[in-house]
Amino acid sequence: MPEPTPGPLSETCLECLKDGTHPVQLRQCLTCGHIGCCDSSPNRHATEHHKDSGHPIMRTFEPGEEWRWCFLDHVLV
Repeated sequence: MPEPTPGPLSETCLECLKDGTHPVQLRQCLTCGHIGCCDSSPNRHATEHHKDSGHPIMRTFEPGEEWRWCFLDHVLV
């Protein structure tokens, strides 16, 4: 049986909060629950999290949206 998806570790991108920048939209890592900002945000923290951790799939953390992205295959899942 697959492992359950972890809950979000925060309600916003903590890296943006620390840097004093504002996320455009948020993404949640499905491996660890990290919340990072999208690639339209100034620092692209969700993508940086993938590069640093190797965690392959994130989902949108926006209300009303349901999609997921696989960094390894570059496809919506």
